[in-house]
Amino acid sequence: MSRNENQKSEIHQENIDIKNDSTYDDIREETDDEFIAGGADEDIMGDDAEDEVIEEGDTAEESGMEEADEIDEVHPRKSTRRRRGARRRGRRKKSMSKKPWIIAGSIVGALLVIYLGAAVFFMSHFLVNTTVNGKDFSGKTAADVEDYLKEQVEEYELTIQEQNNVSDVISGTDISLTYKENSQVEDALDAQNQLLWIVSLFAKSSADVTIEVEYDEAALQERIENLQAVTAEQTDPVSAHPEYDGNSFVVAEEQYGTKVDMETLTAKIEQYITEFNPTLDMMDEECYVMPAYTSDSPEVQAACDEMNSYLKASITYPMDESIVVDKQLISGWITYDAEMNVTFNEDAVREWMREFGSKYDTVGTSRTITTPTGKTAEVSGGTYGWIVDEAAETENLINSIKNGEVAEREPAYKQTAASHGAQDWGNTYIEVDIAAQHMWYIVDGSIAMESDVVTGLPADGRDTPTGVYSILYTERDSTLKGEVDPATGKPSYETPVAFWMPFTGQGHGFHDATWQSSFGGSRYQTNGSHGCVNMPYDKAEQLFGMISAGTPVIVHN
Repeated sequence: MSRNENQKSEIHQENIDIKNDSTYDDIREETDDEFIAGGADEDIMGDDAEDEVIEEGDTAEESGMEEADEIDEVHPRKSTRRRRGARRRGRRKKSMSKKPWIIAGSIVGALLVIYLGAAVFFMSHFLVNTTVNGKDFSGKTAADVEDYLKEQVEEYELTIQEQNNVSDVISGTDISLTYKENSQVEDALDAQNQLLWIVSLFAKSSADVTIEVEYDEAALQERIENLQAVTAEQTDPVSAHPEYDGNSFVVAEEQYGTKVDMETLTAKIEQYITEFNPTLDMMDEECYVMPAYTSDSPEVQAACDEMNSYLKASITYPMDESIVVDKQLISGWITYDAEMNVTFNEDAVREWMREFGSKYDTVGTSRTITTPTGKTAEVSGGTYGWIVDEAAETENLINSIKNGEVAEREPAYKQTAASHGAQDWGNTYIEVDIAAQHMWYIVDGSIAMESDVVTGLPADGRDTPTGVYSILYTERDSTLKGEVDPATGKPSYETPVAFWMPFTGQGHGFHDATWQSSFGGSRYQTNGSHGCVNMPYDKAEQLFGMISAGTPVIVHN
């Protein structure tokens, strides 16, 4: 087409738009009808909705409207058409923006209905992951639980495991066991929070209900009394306790007996039947009389520690052989009671000290002596020798043990002697042989002086006493007096002597006897003294100058 033809065509089209208004109206009406037929939803919005303007299109519409206003003055119909188009575009945008919210609301509503429906379901059913008395009852009703419990009762058996792999069985039929309904299953169901049922999908919950049963109590008691553990021989348990192992006190383990605690056994059997537990281990449930203390009991270890504190002591007595009081001996003096209270037996210490004194007290005991002539004689009696102060030394020993003392010492004595040997007078002493009518003064095992003597007349109680004594004191120019004569009120005799050396408290001693015409031999049998040892004047003087108080004196036949 030529340029002139194009221009003519455009002019012709413009003439149609401007001049032929009826033609334009017909075209617009057809267009509007097609739009309305394709978008019936917009008609529903109503005429008022056409006047609303969507915020997102406000600026564009205002700009368009301004341009339209300018055109309106020239082309009124075009202005009307553009305004209606702008309104239609606003309605389409608003409709599209509401659709996601409508869809989301529909989904939430549907989910809420489902959730609430599930909550209603769990009002009469147990939540997911719910156990009752240890069994899973997820989604089950209270009736389901009740049926299960009734079934359990009908088939119930309790196995009682005893010692030595012995067992007994008590069945529900033996005791007429029946189920007794109660509200606890319903209570457990009602205690659920149904609105939080979704939480149960991820967390477990449990309910413990006490199942009530009825049974023949007399029949159950009879079955209990006939259990093998009850009818068997009953032995008492032995608690853990301190035991001396030769070095210290250690914890000796407990020993379990077979004596049944009937009260505990009966209570446990009733509990297990009520809870439908299948097996009762009598040892685990302490249905036997249990030891009061086990090796883990702190009371036992504390008792051992206290007892061992006494064993730290060691006291040595240097007698003729060393006597040691140490753990071997002390361990026997420590005891404990049923409550693990430790006692140090002081009476046992006193008894030991009495035995110690009996062994090492030599006063009055029988000894053997060999004279310088080679004669061997037995001598007993007298006042010389060792005497342990048992009371004082007992207290000393008790304190030493309590303080854990380690020491070597002589015991406390009431009286001492020269040595702890068989001849406790040592090797310096005076010896008198009555049969030989002779005396010796031995110094360091050698004869220092000797003399014939006259001893007491062996009649009327005037004989010289035998035994081991010691010089009590020495005195010059003393007057010896006999017993008082009741008839005269005066001593039976009064004899002055130059050298007086007594060795008994009854007036027996060594002294000079110038009235004796001879010494030795058999003179004592006819002219014996009143019990003293008569000596020649010079010998008595010599002896007086050599001895002192405490010198041992041995008199024998």
